[in-house]
Amino acid sequence: MKLPKTTFILILLALGLGSFVYFYEIKEKNQQTQIKAQKQKIFSFSANDVQSLTIKIKDTTLQLEKRNTSEKPQWEIKSPILGLANDAIVSYLMNLLTDSKIERIISILPTELPEFGLDKPLATIDVKLKNQESHQLILGKADFNNQFLYAQTDPNQNLNLLLVSKDFFNAVNRDISEWKQIEEKTNIQPLPSLPQPTPTK
Repeated sequence: MKLPKTTFILILLALGLGSFVYFYEIKEKNQQTQIKAQKQKIFSFSANDVQSLTIKIKDTTLQLEKRNTSEKPQWEIKSPILGLANDAIVSYLMNLLTDSKIERIISILPTELPEFGLDKPLATIDVKLKNQESHQLILGKADFNNQFLYAQTDPNQNLNLLLVSKDFFNAVNRDISEWKQIEEKTNIQPLPSLPQPTPTK
């Protein structure tokens, strides 16, 4: 049976439209997945973008600055003591800042900040980038399951409440001495040699 020309054209149009919708939805879905993945990160900068860190916890303010050398960037402690920083400890914090994901986002009112411990935070991390941009992470109290911390990023720009990993508090809640690079002891005195027994006749 031969289909009328108009029916054949309509079938072709329907197939074309179906293909367009199918591929458009797949592409759109992939883009939304990428956007969602980007939004899940706390910050969008990389570790290489960071120039300095200021960590305020309890009554202590720790200032760290990156010193670019010909080999690999080295972190220095600028305050409250001077010296090279422990690279492993700083790297641990940097990995959290650049790779950690947001567990949940909640919209709150400014008057609700004290409920989550953000009026008197556990710690505040200020990040300054090489391009002079500044970012801030404020760590509040733990959630009711004691699995995550309430937090806020760049509070002057948004009032969203975040749930972030408790590892952030573990990363900054350290004694100042832990932040300092351990100096290798190089002047170890050799052990005195034992007197040789005199040969017997």
